[in-house]
Amino acid sequence: MIAKLSGRLDESGLDWAVIDVGGVGYLVHCSARTLTALGNRGEACTVYTDLQVSENDMRLIGFASGAERDWFRLLTQVQGVGSKVALAILSALSTEELRRACAGGDARMVARANGVGPKLAARIVNELKDKAGGFAEAVGGIGGGDMVVHPAGSASADAVSALENLGFKPGVAAAAVAHAEAELGEDAGLKDLVRVALKKAAG
Repeated sequence: MIAKLSGRLDESGLDWAVIDVGGVGYLVHCSARTLTALGNRGEACTVYTDLQVSENDMRLIGFASGAERDWFRLLTQVQGVGSKVALAILSALSTEELRRACAGGDARMVARANGVGPKLAARIVNELKDKAGGFAEAVGGIGGGDMVVHPAGSASADAVSALENLGFKPGVAAAAVAHAEAELGEDAGLKDLVRVALKKAAG
C-alpha cells in the first residue's frame, strides 16, 4: 500500500493533483486545504495517502498531514460518508475544528461542509464523539491544533521523519518539530531540531 508520496507538483484541479515522483505521475484526490498546502506547480511536496478500492474503481487520496488522513479514515467509517463527503468536510474544517465539533456534539459546524445535511452531520458527531477525545491526545499532544506541514526536503521535514521512525505519531512529530523550530529559529540544523523535538514530544 502507498502510504506517502514525495515529489513535485505536476498539475492540479479543483479536487485533485498529480505528484511527479521520479518521472511517474500519481493522481491523488485531495481536500481544498491539502491542495493549498501543496504549493505551486513544480514545487517539491509531500502527501500522505490512503488507497480507496471498490468494485469499479481504485483511487489514491492525498493529505497534507497524517492528522488529516487519520480523520479521513474515521469519517469514512460513518455510514453515509464516502470519500467525496469526507474530503468536503476536511475542506470546510481543519482537523482541530473537526475534533472540537465532534467532541462538543456541534453538528452545525460539520453541516457547513458541502453535501452534508443536518441528519448526516448529527450522525457524524454522535458516532465520533467518543473517538475524538482520545484522538486529540494522539494528534495534538504538543499543544493541539492542526498538524504543521513542513516543506519536503527541509531540515524540519527530515526531523519529522526521524521522530516518526522512532515511533511517534505523525501529528505529534510534526507539532514537536514546529515547536523546536520556533525555539531554535528557521536556520536550525537537523541534529538540533531532532534533539529539541524529542524533548518536546516526550514531555
